[in-house]
Amino acid sequence: MAEDGNGKREVNPEAKEHWRKGNSLFESSKFAEAIAEFGEAVEIDPEYSDAYFNRALAERITHKYEEAKADLQKVMELEPKSPDAPLLYGDMAEASNDLVGAKYWYEKSLSIDPNYSEAKNRLEHIDSLMHVDLSNTGTLPGLSQQVQKQIQKPEEEKEVIEEGQIKKLQFYKSNVKFDSVIGLSKVRTYLHDNVVLAIQHPELFKKYGKELGLGLLLYGPPGTGKTYTVNAIAGEAGANVLIAQINQIVDMYTGNTEKNLHAIFDQARKNPPCIIFFDELDALGVKRGGGGGNESSSMRLAVNQFLVEMNGVQSNPEGIFVIGATNQPWDIDPALKRSGRFGDSVYIAPPKYKDRKSLFELYTKNKPRSGLSYGRLARATTGYSPADIKRVCDKAAMRPLLHEYQYKKERKLTMNDMLAVLKDKDSSGSSLDEWYSMVKKDVISKTETQIVDGKKQEIVKEGKLDPQEKILYKAMIKDIKRNTSPTKIRIKKLMRWFALHFF
Repeated sequence: MAEDGNGKREVNPEAKEHWRKGNSLFESSKFAEAIAEFGEAVEIDPEYSDAYFNRALAERITHKYEEAKADLQKVMELEPKSPDAPLLYGDMAEASNDLVGAKYWYEKSLSIDPNYSEAKNRLEHIDSLMHVDLSNTGTLPGLSQQVQKQIQKPEEEKEVIEEGQIKKLQFYKSNVKFDSVIGLSKVRTYLHDNVVLAIQHPELFKKYGKELGLGLLLYGPPGTGKTYTVNAIAGEAGANVLIAQINQIVDMYTGNTEKNLHAIFDQARKNPPCIIFFDELDALGVKRGGGGGNESSSMRLAVNQFLVEMNGVQSNPEGIFVIGATNQPWDIDPALKRSGRFGDSVYIAPPKYKDRKSLFELYTKNKPRSGLSYGRLARATTGYSPADIKRVCDKAAMRPLLHEYQYKKERKLTMNDMLAVLKDKDSSGSSLDEWYSMVKKDVISKTETQIVDGKKQEIVKEGKLDPQEKILYKAMIKDIKRNTSPTKIRIKKLMRWFALHFF
C-alpha cells in the first residue's frame, strides 16, 4: 500500500478524478451518474474508502439500500475507526422504521467517536420514539430482555409469518402527539373526541351509551400525512397498534388471505384497547363485481372475510378501533363503508401556506441552517404535499453534509441549497400535480362527442362516484376540480416561479 509522507494512503490520481466528478454530479442531484463515477473510482482503486462511502450516500438517497449496505461494509473494513459508515447504516434502518436496528448502529457510531453530535442527536430521537428511560445506568431500563437482544441483533425478525400465514404481528407504540401534527385542527379535534377519549375514558362512553370501538377511513391525496395522523392517535391514546401491511396479508394460496385477516383481528381482540391500521385500504377492500378472473375471485373472498371481521367488531366493539387510509376512496367496496364498518370518514387535505411554512420549520429545525426564508419556501411549494416538502429538505441537506464530509468543515444549510433543489425538476416538484390529473377522470363527469349514424352526439360519462359518495367526499372532489382547472394550474406555476426567482 502506497503512503504519503504523513503515513496516509495515497489514492490513485485517476480514481480521485472520478471521485471528484461523482461529487459534482451528486451536488447537482444527478445520483445515477454520480454512482457510476464512484464505481469507476473503486474499480481503479479497490481500497478507496471515500468513493465507497459517497456511492453509499447516493444509493441511500435513491433507496438502493442493499447496494448501500454492501458499500458501507467495505468502508467499515477499510476504516474501522470511522463513525460515518455506522451513522449512515443507522439512517437507513430508521428510514425503514427499524428503530431497534437504528439504535444499534447509532450506538456503534458513538462508540467510535463519543463526541459525534449527529449520532448523539439521532440516538436521542430514537430513544424518545422507543420510550427508553436514559436516566438509569447499566443495561437499558424499561426494555425487556427480548428487545435488548434485538438491539444486539437488529436483523432479527419481529413478526411471525409461516408459509404465507400470519401467526403474530409486533405491536407498535408511538411517541408522536397531536401537537406535532401541522394544521388539521378540526381533524385533530374529531379524532381526540371520538378515538382518544374512548380509549382513555371508556367509562364515559359506557355511561352515555356510546360504543367503545370505531371504523374510520382517512382519505386524501398521497403524502398528506394520513399515516402520521394514525401515529399521533396512537401516541395520544397510548394504545397498542397493529399495522396491517397489504403485502403480508395477501397471499397467492387460496384461503391464506382470509386466515391472515382473521389472525390480525383475533390478536387485536385479545389485546384491547387496540388500533388496527390498514394503509392503502383500496388495495385490499376493492369493489366486488368488477371482473371475473382468479384474482377478482380471490379478492372478493378477501372482502367478504373483511366484512365478517368488521361485523364482529360491530357486535363486540370493546376497544377495537379499525382505521383505514386511502388515496382513492371510490375504489373501496361500498359494503365496507357502511355504518358500523368504515362509516366515518375524515379528509386529510394538502397543507395551506401557513402549514407549509411550519413544515419547512419542522423539517429543518434539527439541521445546521442559516438565512432560510420560510415564507418564500412556502410560496415556492404551492400545491406541495408534506411528503414533497420533507423530500426537498432532505435533498437540500445533503449538499452541506457532503461538503462537510469532503472538506471537514461545517457549512450550514442555506436558501441557495433549498432553491437549487426546488429548481431541479428531476429531483423536486409536486407529486400532487400528476395525481390530481390522474384521478380527475375517476371522479368528475366529462362530456364526449361521438358520431352516431353520421350525427354528432354529446354523451356525458359519469365518474366512479355514486351520488352518496359525491356528498361524502365533497371536500376532496372540490380540491380535485380546483387543482385541475387551467386557471388554478397557471396560478400555481406563476406563484412558484416568482418565489423561486425573485422573492
